[in-house]
Order: sequence, then structure tokens, then C-alpha cells
Amino acid sequence: MALKSQLESLLFVSLKPLGAKELAGLTGAKAGEVEAALTEIAADYKDNDRGLALIKNNNQYQITTAAANSALIQEFLKDETSGELSQPSLEALTIIAYRGPIAKVELEKIRGINCSLIIRNLLLRGLIEEKFDKTRNENYYTVTHDFIRFLGLSGLEDLPDYGKLNKSETVNQVLSPATAE
Repeated sequence: MALKSQLESLLFVSLKPLGAKELAGLTGAKAGEVEAALTEIAADYKDNDRGLALIKNNNQYQITTAAANSALIQEFLKDETSGELSQPSLEALTIIAYRGPIAKVELEKIRGINCSLIIRNLLLRGLIEEKFDKTRNENYYTVTHDFIRFLGLSGLEDLPDYGKLNKSETVNQVLSPATAE
């Protein structure tokens, strides 16, 4: 698979900017090759009047929407972040509340679907927060204080059946690696 394609895919699904070294590690390419490919990707977006752009800040790269579309995107996001939550978003938020801190891969294992857009929406709304665990090299998600305050709770343990669902053996079995038979 072409390096540019791999980089574009990684940057598209990432919820945070990624560095050239990190991208090199993920793709198996050299950092110089990654930086050259990223320069080409940025030029492709700019030269072809595309709806996306590749930005670089402090040696971190991220795919964003094109500046020319900012008013349209702001209007869309205003509607998206102020309207009611969808059923899938509510389900994901509930899982994060009861099981957090939880990794994206664990959330997706429980829900059975990709949760990238749901996580992005919940982050934009300020209902969840992302924290990086250096020992596991993974992002974990928890609900925010605003979420707890909005529900009128003094803590997550005030959620209905929190003790039972937080330690649910059924969920633990879903999350545990499959055992060889």
C-alpha cells in the first residue's frame, strides 16, 4: 500500500495530531519519507481545491477541514453539538460513564462498531475527556465533571446500579481476550 494512502488514513481516523516519528513507527517507513509524503499530501489538498487540509503545528500533523469552508463547518457543528444525542451516542456515553476510564478499542468491542465519530462528537460536546496512558500507549475516555454536574450527581457511583454494572462479569468476559479452545 502506498505510504501517502496509509498516512492519510491514519490522520483521518486519529482524534489527535500525530508526529512524523509516530507515523513512521506505524507505517514502517523512515521519518524523512513520512515528512516528504506529508508535504505531498498537503500540496494535493491545497492545489486541488479540496474540502480537507493537512496542517502542521509543532511537528504534529492533522487533517482538518479547509479554511474556506469554516463558516459552513461552524454552522454544522453548532447544530451537531447543541442538538439531542443520537441513540448510539447515548449508548457510548453510558458505557463510558459506567466503565470509564475505557479505551476506544474496549468501547468498540462492547458496542460492536467503530466509535470514532461518536467519540469525536462527545468530546466536542464536552461530555467526555481523553487522557493518554503512557504505560499502555493508548487513550482512555472518561466522562467530564460537566457531565456529572448536568445529571445532578455528586459522583458516578450515584448512577443507577453503578456498582453492579461497573464490575459486570458479562462485560469483563466480552473485554477479555478470547481463550484458545
